[in-house]
Amino acid sequence: MARKNKLQRFADSLQMPNFFQTFDALSDELQHVDYGQKCMVGHWHTYFDNDHPICLELACGKGEYTIELSTRYPNRNYIGVDIKGARLWKGAAKALRLGLDNVAFLRIRIEQIARHFKPGELDEIWITFPDPFLKKESRRLTAPRFLDSYRQILKPKSSIHLKTDDPTLYQSTLDVLSTYPHTRLLTAQKDIYSGELAHPDLDIITYYERQHLKAGRLIKYIRFAIT
Repeated sequence: MARKNKLQRFADSLQMPNFFQTFDALSDELQHVDYGQKCMVGHWHTYFDNDHPICLELACGKGEYTIELSTRYPNRNYIGVDIKGARLWKGAAKALRLGLDNVAFLRIRIEQIARHFKPGELDEIWITFPDPFLKKESRRLTAPRFLDSYRQILKPKSSIHLKTDDPTLYQSTLDVLSTYPHTRLLTAQKDIYSGELAHPDLDIITYYERQHLKAGRLIKYIRFAIT
């Protein structure tokens, strides 16, 4: 039954105008499907049909942050990025139901992010509760190889936001930023709710954050600029 639902959602996603994916993102059982060429390969302003800023949410899951940000800022475009197709399907379907035309979802491996945007095309990145990859630092989304990719596609001085409950990811990100030559630390908080929020959009609470808060975990935040 689970496989049938997965295949149905995959078929549905092919008809969604706000859902994009690449062949190499597909699981083995779907590799034989002719999914069409839906990726804009860097021409996202054409898709949105405007020149508004474009912002990403990486490891977006169901796109809770993506959708809430797009609702708050109708003059900005948002793209949620993840590899989990079923989760993205839910976000894309919700955005369509809400009539949000400044939202898209992109199913790719984040290691390949620089292939899908032109240099300097993006204005902001949010990374919300990503897998901390405790046993493999190079896979963390704030590892130097990822920062290299973000630097290619972001405009100079653009902000990157990390919101996490994981102390290892928080500290390792600070360690990376202390030596990476093309970033400037703007904000670092071990507990965002211990005082006034450092950024107004930190009040967006996802399903996973609710679970973390219920378990008594502290929510951490880092904001830094790409120079």
